[in-house]
Amino acid sequence: MPELNYEDNLKVLYHKDEVISFKCELQENLQKAMKEFVEEHPNWDQYRILQAAIAGFLMQKGYQNRDLTRLYIGNMFSMNFKN
Repeated sequence: MPELNYEDNLKVLYHKDEVISFKCELQENLQKAMKEFVEEHPNWDQYRILQAAIAGFLMQKGYQNRDLTRLYIGNMFSMNFKN
């Protein structure tokens, strides 16, 4: 699986969004599971999975923000929201 790279996935971004690229190490079993999932679900990619996971985690921990909710729902259901 390739490294996370902002330039590789511009399609999920809105023109007004700011993006911060970061590098993270994943345990081998997590990376393997994510790779298998992406291979079986072509409408998902590693960026969408990570964005949905982080947004979902923050929402579960009580962080309430309309943009975060839009990002989470948009990633989970392949939706694009416009203001």
